[in-house]
Amino acid sequence: MGILDFLSGQFIDVIHWTDDTQDTMVWRFERHGHEIKYGAKLTVREGQAAVFVHEGQLADVFTPGLYMLETNNMPIMTTLQHWDHGFKSPFKSEIYFVNTTRFGDLKWGTKNPIMLRDPDFGPTRIRAYGTYTMKVTDPAVFMREIVGTDGEFTADEISYQLRNIIVQEFSRAIAASGIPVLDMAANTGEVGKLIAQAISGTIGQYGISLPELYIENISLPPAVEKALDDRTSRGIAGDLDEHMKYKAAEAMAAEGSAAGQAMGMGMGAGLGMQMGGMFNQGPWGMAQQQAPQAPAMAPPPPPPPPAEHVWHIADAGTVTGPFSKAAMGRKVTEGSVTRDTMVWTQGQDGWKRAEDADDLAQIFTVAPPPPPGA
Repeated sequence: MGILDFLSGQFIDVIHWTDDTQDTMVWRFERHGHEIKYGAKLTVREGQAAVFVHEGQLADVFTPGLYMLETNNMPIMTTLQHWDHGFKSPFKSEIYFVNTTRFGDLKWGTKNPIMLRDPDFGPTRIRAYGTYTMKVTDPAVFMREIVGTDGEFTADEISYQLRNIIVQEFSRAIAASGIPVLDMAANTGEVGKLIAQAISGTIGQYGISLPELYIENISLPPAVEKALDDRTSRGIAGDLDEHMKYKAAEAMAAEGSAAGQAMGMGMGAGLGMQMGGMFNQGPWGMAQQQAPQAPAMAPPPPPPPPAEHVWHIADAGTVTGPFSKAAMGRKVTEGSVTRDTMVWTQGQDGWKRAEDADDLAQIFTVAPPPPPGA
């Protein structure tokens, strides 16, 4: 065997990559000395891209197909190597295969609660979690900005950074959407699109995209959830005043039934003793005795007083409160609250002028109008 035959056998003729790990994003083709034979065959399969790096510079990016590594299909490499006149010799370069398929079932979630101002509950906190998919859209940018010289880059190495970006943009999107917490479950698709759009510009600088982003759950603090459960129970019971009256009457009926049975047994025993004495005295000596009267039933307890509303005041972007109705009356007298002041109380649909709020309108009817000439 001649020396030329020996040298030709030392260099690889076919370059390709098959992956069964399901999480490898970039794999570097390993060859001793990175020597690649001129004219070798490069196979790039669907869902892959091949990136050539020569002497530290990104040279070419090959999309799916079969290539002969020659000067006619590597114009950039031709310039770097100064190949001309069909000069054929091995060259030293690095080949990175990039997986361009979607990486799915990646998790994201909020470590700490997100603060937001809800139109129904006021300032509150929520948590959320879900899944997303990731895909490399620009292999060259991805190699320059993220991978560098890593010979085997996996999805776990970038998923943590993506989770941070998602949570940050989720907080901004939720705060800017103005969607009430109670309506978020019906708008998770819309919120997911808002987050994906907000993230696309940032992660586009990494050469990747998020084709899908799902919100699986949005939850409130346990105390708020318990309050919602209580509110739902009251709604099922109907009118609270009528419900309390029914419960009080039911309890009194149960107590009255037990007391009536005990009273009947006592009256029966007393009547038997009286009858025995009457028979002993004879029909003409019967004593005139009055039967004991049953004790009067206690009147039902009054229903609980209605809960007093407290009010919040918005002035120049600042919210103060809560203030009771009496405190609001004093502020009207002092002039710090006018008919046009924006106020809000629990159960009210958004902010309203103080004059339009039902419970505050009467304060302005009691207060005198401005003096003449004011």
